[in-house]
Amino acid sequence: MDFQPIQNYADFAAALLKAGFSMGGGNSEGIFSLIPWSWNEAPPYETSVRWHTGEPETDPWEWRMRVLDERTDIAYGKVFFKKSGFITKEWAPYFLAARRGKADFDGAYIDGTLSHAAKRIYGAVLKYGTLPLHAIKQIAGFSSADKSRFDGALTELQMRMYLTMCGRQQKLSQKGEEYGWYSTVFCTTEQFWGDTLFSQAGAISKNDAVEAITQHVLKLNPQAEEKKINKFILG
Repeated sequence: MDFQPIQNYADFAAALLKAGFSMGGGNSEGIFSLIPWSWNEAPPYETSVRWHTGEPETDPWEWRMRVLDERTDIAYGKVFFKKSGFITKEWAPYFLAARRGKADFDGAYIDGTLSHAAKRIYGAVLKYGTLPLHAIKQIAGFSSADKSRFDGALTELQMRMYLTMCGRQQKLSQKGEEYGWYSTVFCTTEQFWGDTLFSQAGAISKNDAVEAITQHVLKLNPQAEEKKINKFILG
C-alpha cells in the first residue's frame, strides 16, 4: 500500500483513513506508522512536518488532539504495545472484536482480567460520561503516591478498549475560569463510537477480526513479524 509524502495535517488525516490504523509516534515496534521517523530525526523527504513546534498544520504532536476535536471517525489513545496510536472508524469494530469480544466490563472484572484500580477509574468515567484526567484521579480516589498504579490502570483500560481519549480540557477555578495546562479527557468507547459500531463489532468473531487485521498489517508492512502482529492486535 503506497502513501504520498505527508506535508500537513490534511495529508495525515487522509492517509490515516486509507491506512485504517497507525502507531502514534514512530514505528519502533516494526508494525506501521504514517510518521515513522523519530521526534529528533529529520523526515526522509522534503516536508515542513516537525515534532513539537506547536504549529497545528505541521506538528504531529498537535494532530493527535486535532483528530479528536475535529473528527468523529478517528480515535487516539494508548492502544498498541501500551503506546499511543490511531484507529479509524472502519477498523474499530475489528479491534473491539479482537480485544473485547462479547464481554462487558463487569464480566471481565469478575473473571479477574481487569484490576481493581481499573474498576475505580472506569466507574468514575461511566458515572460522569466524560472526565478530564485530573478529575478522574480525584473522583476515583487516587493520590499522588498512586501515580504508577493509576497510570497503569488507565493504560490497561485503553488497551482493552473500555476507555478512550476524547479531547482535552483545562482546570476550572472557583470562579469558573480556565487555568493551567490542558488535561486529557476520557470517555467510554461506547460513548465515543456509538451503538451502531458496537453492533458491527458483535457480528465479527475474534478469529475473523484477528485474520482481517493481520492481512491488513501485511499490506501496510509486508516485513512485519507474526509475533509482533499478534501482540499489536490483541494488546
